[in-house]
Amino acid sequence: MPPSHTPRAPRITRTVNIGILAHVDAGKTSLTERLLFDTGAIDRLGSVDSGTTQTDTGDIERERGITVRSAVASFTVGPAQVNLIDTPGHSDFIAEVERALGVLDGAVLVLSAVEGVQAQTRVLMKTLRRLRLPTLLFVNKIDRAGARHEGLLADIRHKLAPQPVAMTAVRDLGTRDARAVPRSLDDADFRAHAAEALAETDDALLARVLDGPPPTAAELRAALAAGTAQGRVHPVFFGSALSGEGVGALAGAMVRLLPPAPGGQDGADGQEGPHGPDGADGAAPQGTVFAVERRAGAPGKTAYLRLFAGELAVRQRVTLHRHGPGGTPVEYTGQITSLDVVGRAGAEAGAGRLTAGNIAKVRGLAEVRVGDRLGPAAATTNAAATAKADADAATEADTTADTGTAAHFAAPSLSTVVRARQPGPGPAARLHAALLTLADQDPLIHTRALPGGATSVLLYGEVQKEIIAATLARDFGIEADFEPSRPAHIERPVGVGEACEEIARRGHTGLWATIGLRVEPAPAGSGAAFRYETELGALPRAFHHAIEETVYETLAQGHDGRPVTDCVVTLVRSGFCGPVSTAGDFRGLTPVVLERALRDAGTRVYEPCHAFELEIPHDALAPVSAQLTAAEADIADARETAGGEPAWLLEGRIPAREVHGVKRWLPGLTRGEAVWWSRPSGYRPLGRDRRKPDVRPLTPPAHPFP
Repeated sequence: MPPSHTPRAPRITRTVNIGILAHVDAGKTSLTERLLFDTGAIDRLGSVDSGTTQTDTGDIERERGITVRSAVASFTVGPAQVNLIDTPGHSDFIAEVERALGVLDGAVLVLSAVEGVQAQTRVLMKTLRRLRLPTLLFVNKIDRAGARHEGLLADIRHKLAPQPVAMTAVRDLGTRDARAVPRSLDDADFRAHAAEALAETDDALLARVLDGPPPTAAELRAALAAGTAQGRVHPVFFGSALSGEGVGALAGAMVRLLPPAPGGQDGADGQEGPHGPDGADGAAPQGTVFAVERRAGAPGKTAYLRLFAGELAVRQRVTLHRHGPGGTPVEYTGQITSLDVVGRAGAEAGAGRLTAGNIAKVRGLAEVRVGDRLGPAAATTNAAATAKADADAATEADTTADTGTAAHFAAPSLSTVVRARQPGPGPAARLHAALLTLADQDPLIHTRALPGGATSVLLYGEVQKEIIAATLARDFGIEADFEPSRPAHIERPVGVGEACEEIARRGHTGLWATIGLRVEPAPAGSGAAFRYETELGALPRAFHHAIEETVYETLAQGHDGRPVTDCVVTLVRSGFCGPVSTAGDFRGLTPVVLERALRDAGTRVYEPCHAFELEIPHDALAPVSAQLTAAEADIADARETAGGEPAWLLEGRIPAREVHGVKRWLPGLTRGEAVWWSRPSGYRPLGRDRRKPDVRPLTPPAHPFP
């Protein structure tokens, strides 16, 4: 008997980073598991119900059967490596999804053949199309009773993507024997159908279809790949993650139709590329941290970093950047102690070198948080996505009164206060430390200490609150009580104000510091900024830092828990008296002067809003519109839908505090036929009277823990 041997794996020549997105329960994690199993990346097929999947590794994820944090797995198709990022499906974790979008080369959006196009599906597709991220659609559960094919394709065309191209046919739909049959461009009928679909977004191809000669199969394959890469068309695959039907065709399309990671070819196999150790053209390392793990009982943090340019190596010192409270820039330097490239096996995984286009698990960066950037901000996300998002943000800023933030995802719209159930300063300190650890994984919760040992956090929804409570109990052994959630209001200055406190020339009492501050409004979504009009050498460096840090802290504390934002604070006068002046004098006086300057400027309270889209039966327009108006919604557009049953599609913005109520009364007015989706979308002045400034005393910064 000849000796057995394991065939050598093909050399990896390119990498593609793909996100799996879906409405909750569409089968996203099951599809990820099936792809890993069918391509040989794992030898046992896990199950969401039994908690044995590769990507839902947390205890809470396994118990609840939902994805809470983005997870990375990989497999190979021929010479291509596919890094799969499994993202949460619940709308409360939309920020986790959108953080991942900036590091992707393409996406797979999963739908259920039974439930069809759902609310979160539409939210996700809107974001993907706005970013022009190449996207494949996978219709799961074709073997379930009630599964649809042609009707669902029509829904996709009307509600998701106007140019879908069905790449598979289905036999025995809705039965256990359901089969997904790939359609080939070598078939004349499918070639004609595909040519018509592709010609709708390709003028050159349209001319060939109308005037001849007809495009060949090879030309259509190229046109399909180009249209997919540019986000103009969306190939649709039908199948079942449970049985594996159609999954092979999807896996092949991932490497044929989705563009590879830029820079992912050179050195993709772990060998040095032609440009030397700094990567393409000697570029400095540029990347983004999109996930952070900190396992209970495990030392340190593990950061998932996507590299866009250059190279990283073990023992290399790197500087990462982020925006701190109020928008202040923060940077820190650390040394990489361990670097495992995702998708590499054995010694190759720990070879300690990450090349552009790939993802690695990096350890040794003690202060790392999700969203940290390595290199210039503009270079640390998918370039096409960033450019498109910036263009859209600029357009939106020109056409709306206030969109809140230029980022392609909005801040949480709810806030709550958390207290340790066990009284005393010790439990309160442990609770705050635990929430700070969770903030490393999700900085948007904006953990903030409050007087009396409580901690405030921001939320997207009640499910997120339940997950935080369960994580505190399971991973940190802390039982905590949460106050009822309330809208997370902010304040903005409406004018320019100035105030000054000086050291008296004779008989001075009080704090030994001179501070003059000017406050003026800044564009919506710009955050808070601090500037100097005084000479930097006029004060010792420690005093400058004390003023700047206290300004940001005081603005973050705000009035009654409402942070003051979108403003510029300028130091216009400063002075000290050596040797009696201390940094503590400047920390103590800064909030007093800042409050007076804000009072002089005037501030206005803003409440968080949701952008909504609502589809209702044709005869429900009048009562639904009346109820929305009573809920203070601004209806920006109302139009009749094309195709299917007559219906109205309403779009607009509504205060976040009214969303829950709308969901309660909407089914009764629409016979349960309404389709509602909404998401955080900036702020607007609070209440009907949106002009009256309101200034209240600032809450001084709290420092309950050393």
